[in-house]
Amino acid sequence: MIILVDNYDSFTYNLYQALAVLNGEVEVVRNDQVTCEEILNRRPSHIVLSPGPKRPEDSGICVELIQKSAGTMPVLGVCLGHQAIAQAFGGKIVQAQKILHGKTSRISHNEKDLFAGLSNPFTATR
Repeated sequence: MIILVDNYDSFTYNLYQALAVLNGEVEVVRNDQVTCEEILNRRPSHIVLSPGPKRPEDSGICVELIQKSAGTMPVLGVCLGHQAIAQAFGGKIVQAQKILHGKTSRISHNEKDLFAGLSNPFTATR
């Protein structure tokens, strides 16, 4: 089962639909309505952290959950979720000089792991 942590963003259910097609069993939990222990006791196979309108320090249990699950299961963060992963491991989150939200970019990759089976390059939306 995949746990999808909702950081109060409308894109969360787009992620839910995509994950459900891949895995079938996805549980959505709000970042401030569950504890890390409750999530980890469910023994998820993966954790996905959704986008959200705030900063990692305002993302409920996300940073703590990343730290507690590090090395035990795959964790994917999208936008705010990705920022929370960086912050959990000591990264510094700063404001971008140029806003690229909703813009597309060509992405080249090594065709391994997360990128296996994807076109190379491919177009991604930021």
